[in-house]
Amino acid sequence: MALIGPRQVGKTTLALEVAENRPAVYLDLESEPDRARIGSPLLYFADHTDELVVLDEIHRAPGLFEALRGAIDAGRREGRGAGRFLLLGSAALELLAQSGETLAGRIDFVELAPFDVTEVGADRLDGLWVRGGFPNSFLARSERASMRWRQSFIRTYLERDVPELGPRIPAETLRRLWTMLAHNQGGLLNAAQLARNLGVTGATIGRYVDLLVDLLLVRRLSPRLVNVGKRLVRSPKVYVRDSGLVHALLGLADKEALLGHPVVGASWATVPCPASIAPAAGPRSISSSTGPTGGCGRSRSSAPRHRRWNAACVRRWRTSSPSAASSSTREASATASAQGSRRSGSPSCAPRRPGADPPPDRAGAASYGRPAVLLANAIRQFVNEKE
Repeated sequence: MALIGPRQVGKTTLALEVAENRPAVYLDLESEPDRARIGSPLLYFADHTDELVVLDEIHRAPGLFEALRGAIDAGRREGRGAGRFLLLGSAALELLAQSGETLAGRIDFVELAPFDVTEVGADRLDGLWVRGGFPNSFLARSERASMRWRQSFIRTYLERDVPELGPRIPAETLRRLWTMLAHNQGGLLNAAQLARNLGVTGATIGRYVDLLVDLLLVRRLSPRLVNVGKRLVRSPKVYVRDSGLVHALLGLADKEALLGHPVVGASWATVPCPASIAPAAGPRSISSSTGPTGGCGRSRSSAPRHRRWNAACVRRWRTSSPSAASSSTREASATASAQGSRRSGSPSCAPRRPGADPPPDRAGAASYGRPAVLLANAIRQFVNEKE
């Protein structure tokens, strides 16, 4: 079993609790004495055949993967069951297994994520959003202490962990890329634009993003489309996994600073929450750009795209204006405008009306579907049902 997750997420604490309930031996491979104890891994594993062997920071000893493969195969031939080894790592195992042995078919994976809303409760949701889900950040004594911990976490990753786990990358370049991804939180990955801003090639940007994904710091979300080929070629969305890291990268120390920043909506979308909160829908009902209905409430139905756009815009105009539903003149004007837009193929979401008509009330249209508000309501409803 491999327990993977970012650093300081609580992997060691969880492994030690598991080890308390059965005979086990714990080895921290960042410790020189523990690395010396496992100098002959096959002999060491043979001496602990009936114990759980916990190997923390497995990337410190990549040569162990070949020995683990031999020990697992030998145990299978002798009739021993699974669950003899627990590997802890701070990156995807493909990155950790630098020796080329990935234990394919011999290992199962469990990813340990930071705190989510079901663990902290709905009453601490704002703190989870601002500080993120890393235990040391979330449980810090003050906002200042939490921000200081996150800044140290980012610096340690860039200057120490990345050079150990991946190719030599300038720490400042990777930090700038990470900050750009945070500023564009939830946006489409534009490798060409990022490459121009950093003065590198698009292929280099792809390698840097792959490294951040393997380090479990960034999530790459592919579009959900029926056509598998389009899923592979279209640009994915990119999220910095933890909202607290987003705020630390952008220098947002508290909620007041966050509320005045353009990233506030996209940051809320990354609040750690269970997958069961997300709406369950098939590929045809989820837009690859803006969510279940997309901008201006358009849905992925079988109707022509321009017709769906204008029908949604007419509905939005009707609900946003108090007198629109009772005024047949305005309804006729909006319908005629929608038909004209449909003939021209324009995707505009603002049907033109006579000059005497006031523009739609943006505040009234807010109830039509702001993702952040909908997600907040879903989270609170889920937590209340759990309690």
